[in-house]
Amino acid sequence: MKITHLGHACLLVEYADARMLIDPGSFSDVAAVSVVDAVLITHQHADHLDVTKLRGVLERNPDASVFADTGSLRTLQENDIEATENRAGQSFEIGSVRVTPIGQQHAEIHPYVDRIPNLGLMFQVEGEPTLFHPGDALDGQPLDRIDILAVPVSAPWGAVKETIAFVRRIAPREVVPIHDGTLSEAGRAMYLQHIGDFGLDGGVPVRDLRREKATEFTL
Repeated sequence: MKITHLGHACLLVEYADARMLIDPGSFSDVAAVSVVDAVLITHQHADHLDVTKLRGVLERNPDASVFADTGSLRTLQENDIEATENRAGQSFEIGSVRVTPIGQQHAEIHPYVDRIPNLGLMFQVEGEPTLFHPGDALDGQPLDRIDILAVPVSAPWGAVKETIAFVRRIAPREVVPIHDGTLSEAGRAMYLQHIGDFGLDGGVPVRDLRREKATEFTL
């Protein structure tokens, strides 16, 4: 399995028989994404779903499938983009990859902004590490054996104490930082230090993909 961080919350996840793009939003750079089998959207906020960027990906990949939560589905329908609705707990297959939507709502930003649907995504393939991308929520159901946890580093709805509690609850083998598009270099480094030092007793490995090309992960 290979993962490429394309900015903010956007990941390109590659398996032997499937290439999947997650959350191509306004802070992501997907111009070089030439071949994908599917695009998956966790929720409708612009930093996770940029319709113009998505159109570009689909123009280069007219046979790619799109999977989205109910809120994103409405946005896509309004823009004449066909998509399949994700439902919590209802797994589906993309090639050999089992994808399971997990969760219900976006984390609370503050009392004056309505909460919207959010479905994290778990990816499983026999013989490969299990990956979980939570979208914008840290309160999903307990998960067993998550090898690679994509961790939102900073957001209007987040606090580092909640991020650390999330990592400690999931107890992954390693973490991949995401949701970092609004941070300065110094601020981002500070958050990663906290996550790495306190995410587990004795620390948790942080695999920072921000400036890396496709990075291989194995069991």
